[in-house]
Amino acid sequence: MGRAGKRAATVASRTRKYLFVVGGVMSGVGKGIATSSLGTILKARGHKVTALKIDPYINVDAGTMNPTEHGEVFVLEDGLETDQDMGNYERFLNETLPSANYMTTGSVYLSVIEKERNLEYGGRNVEVVPDIPLEVIGRIERAAEAADADVTLVEIGGTVGEYQNILFLEAARMMKQRAPEDVGTVLVSYLPVPGSIGEMKTKPTQYAARTLNSAGVFADLIIARAPTPLDQKRKEKISRFCNVPSEHVISAPDVESIYDVPLNFEKERLGDTVSAILSLHRRETRLGEWAAFVRRSKRVKKRLSIGLAGKYFKSGEFVLSDVYLSVLEALKFSAYELGYAVDIDYLDTRAYDKGGSLQKLKKYDGIVIPGGFGKEGIEGKLRVVSFARRHRIPYLGLCYGMQLAVVEYARNVMGLKGAATVEVDAKAPHPVIDILPEQKHLLADGRYGGTMRLGAYPCVLKKGTLAREAYGRARITERHRHRYEVHPDYVPRLEEGGLVFSGTSPDRRLMEIVELPRHVHPFFVGVQFHPEFLARPLAPHPLFTAFVKAAVNRRRRT
Repeated sequence: MGRAGKRAATVASRTRKYLFVVGGVMSGVGKGIATSSLGTILKARGHKVTALKIDPYINVDAGTMNPTEHGEVFVLEDGLETDQDMGNYERFLNETLPSANYMTTGSVYLSVIEKERNLEYGGRNVEVVPDIPLEVIGRIERAAEAADADVTLVEIGGTVGEYQNILFLEAARMMKQRAPEDVGTVLVSYLPVPGSIGEMKTKPTQYAARTLNSAGVFADLIIARAPTPLDQKRKEKISRFCNVPSEHVISAPDVESIYDVPLNFEKERLGDTVSAILSLHRRETRLGEWAAFVRRSKRVKKRLSIGLAGKYFKSGEFVLSDVYLSVLEALKFSAYELGYAVDIDYLDTRAYDKGGSLQKLKKYDGIVIPGGFGKEGIEGKLRVVSFARRHRIPYLGLCYGMQLAVVEYARNVMGLKGAATVEVDAKAPHPVIDILPEQKHLLADGRYGGTMRLGAYPCVLKKGTLAREAYGRARITERHRHRYEVHPDYVPRLEEGGLVFSGTSPDRRLMEIVELPRHVHPFFVGVQFHPEFLARPLAPHPLFTAFVKAAVNRRRRT
């Protein structure tokens, strides 16, 4: 057998390991960060790791969900619109994940129904059990094989005991039954400390563990989320009533930053515990580079003030920053690299729609307008763009933020009265932003989900521009999520008026980056794509770094 044949045989015979992460008590306590941190630790021990997210929604993907309900939609390289936890996985693992690593209840049922319609079940009865769990298992295993992973982490969204989770827990049970040493389960559960009592309570976690057991799944490890570290007494109590060894109860207190979590877990010897559960070779955890990033983030003393002007901040009486999670993290990574921290103010542009004062924007070192959809808050955004342009405040427009920069320039500099995006005004006299021709047919047919321009596309950068200088190369690839583009008929006119289209599609049909010359404005850049999706803790995005540098220069001047 040749070398290639031996290598193929080794891959085929290797035992793959699977670790399910489930939630107890309540959602939003950090399953995604726990999963990401587990991946970081296992990767730092020399294992090849991949991570999957299962969302218990009938939605086929996350693209049609309201961001104020679900948070950010994270777009993968191959175009799938997913939950924001996929972004956490990519950032923590510093890897690009494919669409095979994300599924919803809707996508699973759709696949099974399509197979049934195509007679792929050979004419037999197709049933919820076992066929839905088997479809889930098949997807998990295919994702593991595609990644050639030693360990595959599978986060099941929601909490145990919810009706929506039952079939996914059944998939975990079936996999565990088939290969007990190759499958483990982690329960992430919250331990409250009621203010009126002042004592950490374990009973909700006990109920969560028993609810998990009722589905035929037993926790091998419990990550105990709490405001403060667990004491030994609570670990022993959880151990006694939840049927896990006390050393398998991992304390996960609130920390300063989510990037502290892997280091905190390692203090609890989580890597050794997971290795024992999955029968992995015991290895040293090498988190030196990660620890250096965390130390650097905490050493910074100098601060920048950034205004993030959006409209998806409010959820009832609460501020919902998760809608722009990747943008916030991208700003932090670049600022840390330059020795700064960022103070980010959330500016609801609906407050500026009808003439609210913009003067307080002068205090910011930079302004970002992120992506969005629809008419609400748009006039407010246009006023913010205009203020940043006229007062030479560093400006970064992302997707809709780029389109509105073009609209504002067309109106207020070039005098094109009524210039607009057709998304807001279908009868605009100057539709400087128009819908892609192929999109018109899709919308006419009522096909909205998964039909935007999605995923990674190439972009060619023009010499001598801010964009080319930031990236340091002539060709880039970035992820998109939009239906509208700069109208090609207006491009020559806009260029004559002083706008620079510094990035285009290779065929120059689509305008990808717009900017103002440096002698006109220190940093005024809009991009049609979403660079925030590629920003990582250990690899800050160059465009965000260029923006932060401009903000630093403004801070020094003022």
